Parts: sequence; structure tokens; C-alpha cells
Amino acid sequence: MRGATHAKWAASAAAVALMATACGGGGDGGGGSGADGIVSSSWGDPQNPLEPANTNEVQGGKVLSMIFRGLKQYDPKTGEATDMLAEKIETTDSTNFTITLRNGWTFSNGEKVTAKSFVDAWNYGAHLKNNQKNAFFFGQIEGYEQVHPEKGEPTAETMSGLKVVDDRTFTVKLSQKFSTWPDTLGYSAFAPLPRAFFDDHAGWLSKPVGNGPYTVGSYAKGSQMELRRWDGYPGTDKAQNGGVTLKVYTDNNTAYTDLTAGNLDLVDDVPASQLKNVSADLGDRYINVPAGIIQTLSFPFYDPAWNKPGQEKLRQGISRAINREQITETIFQKTRTPAKDWTSPVLGAEGGYKDVCGEFCVYDAAEAKKLIAEGGGIPGGTMKISYNADTGSHKEWVDAVCNSINNALGDNNACVGNPIGTFADFRNQITTQKMTGPFRAGWQMDYPLIQNFLQPLYYTNASSNDGKWTDPEFDKLVDQANAESDITKAVETFQRAEEVLRDDMGAIPLWYQNGSAGYSERVSNVALNPFSVPVYNEIKVG
Repeated sequence: MRGATHAKWAASAAAVALMATACGGGGDGGGGSGADGIVSSSWGDPQNPLEPANTNEVQGGKVLSMIFRGLKQYDPKTGEATDMLAEKIETTDSTNFTITLRNGWTFSNGEKVTAKSFVDAWNYGAHLKNNQKNAFFFGQIEGYEQVHPEKGEPTAETMSGLKVVDDRTFTVKLSQKFSTWPDTLGYSAFAPLPRAFFDDHAGWLSKPVGNGPYTVGSYAKGSQMELRRWDGYPGTDKAQNGGVTLKVYTDNNTAYTDLTAGNLDLVDDVPASQLKNVSADLGDRYINVPAGIIQTLSFPFYDPAWNKPGQEKLRQGISRAINREQITETIFQKTRTPAKDWTSPVLGAEGGYKDVCGEFCVYDAAEAKKLIAEGGGIPGGTMKISYNADTGSHKEWVDAVCNSINNALGDNNACVGNPIGTFADFRNQITTQKMTGPFRAGWQMDYPLIQNFLQPLYYTNASSNDGKWTDPEFDKLVDQANAESDITKAVETFQRAEEVLRDDMGAIPLWYQNGSAGYSERVSNVALNPFSVPVYNEIKVG
């Protein structure tokens, strides 16, 4: 998932900083204590309306994680995919799946969640006419190419691989074997949708209705969103508080100041400038834990200036000019770890984490200078690294990266930062292919599989392949890995695909990010899940 306040990808957006409501004061910011107490938390406006299949960045994802539940749910401690609305998912060939739903689930408007709720939602998400950013996630289902062709108009309204059997059962046929496909179904793109979504789409978008532990109370763009506990929620992970008020900040330093002043309960992205002080400020109310997040530099391969033969050496040289060790220690106080591949250490060796990048991720000024020259030099002589300036402490590290590159090349104009006002503006320029040089990218895993760090980002025309990098050998290996029923062999094949990505340096891996958060004395039982998102429903007030 593309980044929001973190990196992934992670970042945040907004229009104006808020005056946070005083601690315990009620009003828009919440307040109260006990089971009905309201938690106030920092946030950034999502890029798009909160349609599950149209949200692929962190800020919108936070809300979807509170108002929806899918077939699977990822364990907040381990990340393991466990059954939620699915009573069972059965297959004998990793191609044909029969899904049976649990009884008793409804949406917050009282409508029953049925097999049709899923099938209709998935068909909507996949169809070209609906322009959903996560359509790619349905690409493994048979009939996807008819509803979402690469060229021309759709020739079908629904995917042939989806069939409703009865209220509690539906079948899915994939176009090829995908042994770990059920583990992807906790991702919000696969959430069910009520009839209200289709019958009054504009009305639903203004106040989304889901089936999770919270409901949307109100939303003022650029200001805040109020989510309140749904007492009729049938799941076991019920909200332990009265609700959460997400407050938009354009500057996470302002959010941190409000937290330490007692005017905000939770900041889930401690700014880099405060990392030296955070332990003294918050003590054991500071959280710093590994997370499935990686920061990278992407390139606009759609720009001819950045897509010439031999430029893989240019990209490799830029990578070698970046002193990751120094930057993660001085800028991030070791809350980042220099990257050695394009995945995350949270996967572990069995899950695919491995030093694939090798020497290309090791700082060497002389080798960097040599490779950049062999790759034709920096287009135009100056490289501008674009980033959103509103949150995420990106200016500090982008400036540090440019200083490292400039020092390696002996040229103070080789690299400069290019700030873009808000996360929403930044993402809009990326998705409309307006980048003219490298840009910061981050990925926050949607589910803990090596496939999720590679296919959505680097497969040809994938949903989050923002730089439009493409390689037929990479695509072929990803397809082979997905079809492999032996998990160990599948991981090894994904790693071979990752080596193809490395050899062309389709993106430069920078560092893995820890989840960082701080919280007030007013709340307890605060934790970040392996995706670095607060486990909002478990937070207790008072």
C-alpha cells in the first residue's frame, strides 16, 4: 500500500493544521473516559474516496481497517492471515476455490453480508469503467481481462470466475494457480460492499457504510473524521473505546507538540526531528517496533530521458552514492535499517527476506562515480528528487540523500530536493505520470507475503507500479512463483524475480522503516500491528 505518514509505501496530507481539542474535553476531539472514551489521533486526508478497491495509500487504509472486515483478518501481533468472515476456504488445485461465509454478519445499516456482497464488490473493483486503483488485485480471477482489458473496451460486465452458489457460498476460479491466494483476502480491496454502495453511490461516498467495529460519524476534509464504535458489530475484535477522532495535520511536528501538551492522544509517525527527545518526552509511551515498510527511490521510466539503454548503470551508481548507514543513524536515530533487498525483515528468511541487493546497496563513492559516468550521467546534469513536504520528515532525508550523492560525485548541483506541498498533490502528480526525475516511494505491506512487495509494485502495469518499470523475465518469474504450490520453491522463485529487478535497478531500496508512535497518559493498551497501523479497536481510555 502506498505510503502515507510513513513511507510506501507511507505519507500524509492536509490543508490546515488543527487546534486539537484539549485532553478529556469532549467536543469534536472526543474525550470522556472508560469504555465510551474517544481517542484522538493524528491523520492525513486520503488521496481518494474511501472505496475499498480505490484506496492504495496508508491514510485511507487506516479508515478502511476500522470500518470493514473481510474474509481474512491479519493478526495484530504476528500478521498471520486468519479466517474472519470466511468459515472456510477450500481448494484441491490452487485454482478453484469454494468460500463459505460465517453466519450472523451484517453491515452497520442492518443489511446482511452475503456471498453476493463479495461478488458484487469484486466485480465492481475489477471493472475498467469504475477506474479503481486496486483493480489489479483481481487480476488473478478468470474473466478479469474481459472486464479490464489492457486495450479497448470491456467485453463483459462481470468476471466469469466468480459464481454465487447461495447466500453463504461462492466460488472463485483463478486464471492460474496461486497457492497463497487465500492469504491475500484480508486486504481491504477484497472487502464486501452493501447494496447502498451501488444504489446511492454518491451518498455512500459521503458517509461510507461498512461491516467493521466502527462507523463513520462525520468527515470534514482537511479537518477531521469521526469514527464511532458500532455496538452491533458481530465480530470478536470489538472496539474497546467509544470511537476514534482522526485529526488532519499538515506537519507531524505540530501533531507531536499537541501530543506532548496533552491535546492529542496518539501520533503514529514520530517526526525525525523529535527522535532524539522522544524517549525523554514519553518514556514507555513511545513505541518503536519493526514493521513491513520499505522506503525506495522510484524512477519515471515513462520519461525517455530516464529510460535509455545502459541507464541501469546510472541507477546502480546512484544507489552506491547513498550512504544508508550514515543517514539512518544521524537522521533517523536508528529507527530505520539500511535496505538489502526490496522486501522487509519482518518476512524472515523463510518468507523471502534476503540480501539480494549486495554491493549495489553499499556506499562506495568511487564506484558510484564510475557507474554513473558509464550510465551516461545524470540527465540534464541535475537530478531532482520529488517528495511530499507536509509530513513524514521527508525533507531531512531527501536533503541527506542529495548531499551524499553530491559528495560522492564532487558536484553540489548533481542532486536537489523537489518538495511538493501535500501528499495528495504529490500522489496525483505521480499517478498522472508528471514526474520528471526520481521520486520518493514507500511501501507498507498489504499482507505479509513476498509477493506483495514485488508484484503490485514492479509487475508490468501493476496497480502501484508508479514508475512504469517493466521486464518480461520478472513478470514470468512472478507468474511461476504464484503457481508454485511448494511455499519454499515459490519464495525462491520470487527471489529470482527480485534479482532481475536488482540487475536493472528498477527502483533503489533505501531502508526498512520501524513503526513509531507515541501516546498520551490518557490512553493505554496502544500497539502498532506489523503494518505499522495502530490497533485502534484495542486502545483503552482512562
